[in-house]
Amino acid sequence: MLYRKFGKTNEEVSVLGFGCMRLPVIDGDQTKIDEEKAIKMIRHAIDNGVNYIDTAYPYHGAGFDKGGESEPFVGKALKDGYRERVKIATKLPSWLVQTREDMDRLLDEQLKRIQTDVIDFYLVHTLNKSLWANLKKLGIDEFLDKAIKDGKIKHAGFSFHDDIDTFKEIVDYYDWSFCQIQYNYLDENYQAGKEGLEYAANKGLGVAIMEPLRGGSLVKKMPKEILDAWNEAPVIRTPAQWALRWLWNHPEVSVVLSGMTEMEHVEDNINTAKEGEANSLNEKEVDLIDFAKKVFKEKMKVNCTACRYCMPCPVGVDIPQNFALYNNGYLFDNIENAKMQYNMLLGKEAKASNCVECGKCEKHCPQNIAIREELKKVKEVLELNL
Repeated sequence: MLYRKFGKTNEEVSVLGFGCMRLPVIDGDQTKIDEEKAIKMIRHAIDNGVNYIDTAYPYHGAGFDKGGESEPFVGKALKDGYRERVKIATKLPSWLVQTREDMDRLLDEQLKRIQTDVIDFYLVHTLNKSLWANLKKLGIDEFLDKAIKDGKIKHAGFSFHDDIDTFKEIVDYYDWSFCQIQYNYLDENYQAGKEGLEYAANKGLGVAIMEPLRGGSLVKKMPKEILDAWNEAPVIRTPAQWALRWLWNHPEVSVVLSGMTEMEHVEDNINTAKEGEANSLNEKEVDLIDFAKKVFKEKMKVNCTACRYCMPCPVGVDIPQNFALYNNGYLFDNIENAKMQYNMLLGKEAKASNCVECGKCEKHCPQNIAIREELKKVKEVLELNL
């Protein structure tokens, strides 16, 4: 395993981090983690050098108003001496903070859920303009200073979903040690993007990367044009290997978080990470990834990463699946197949036509997708009038 210095923390972190948002589950229920399988995966990763474990308050939960199952699972997985071998990252659920006291209460709850005395890397979760304005007013800087002084957290950071100007404002406001941004070869100029990556690194912040495979979009059912081009490369790589190597090619990137759901994913990513040196791709290889970016951008309709922050829908619409099938119809030039899958796989409640336009989903979407309007387009293109 390769390691990189994590900004001004002076910690050494593995270039591959284990993201605990997409753990294997039982019977498709996101609140029922397959603990036996998931513990084997995490411990195998640690045994092979992964030392960065990323979780958050709502992961593997039924909604955003209470804690999910990911944090307690991490506490279980890191028993038997594994806690001492890793750095834990988790996040303050910023949308639940209404008072300064809420910050302390939530942090104390998280320490108990994870069964640890200290959180190594504590992030203020999913910052945007409105959440940031509220947290500043309530004294987020004083809270973080006190949490560090009291020994409850070691390093303070934030995760981000908004525009570059807001990102720079947040970076400059507080003496952060690190940040977490969405970055991949499709999102080079999206949200914080490359400009934000370089800005944070130049300020001495470690940078953790989320959505490296865009929720699987850069791996599953790749367009034929991309695969044909990549199969002519001197070194043959899988789509996941191309995407990860592109990220590790950036010296400003500290750790890439991967939400792995199968042991095969863990093994493949560990093997790929062994070659994840900065500036290790040649010009031809970078050009091949640029070609893939061009093809994707020409075809993709909805900027959805399947993070499931929009779920659960109050009336049962499966928003990520609607967008996945809709995008696939255009990505692979087969609207008829997308229609067939849509009308066979999705039940009546899960279809776009069941949307009542309450707007709850849009409040939580880190991509700021106009979900209600996009679901209307899905209905128009994919639904059969039976």
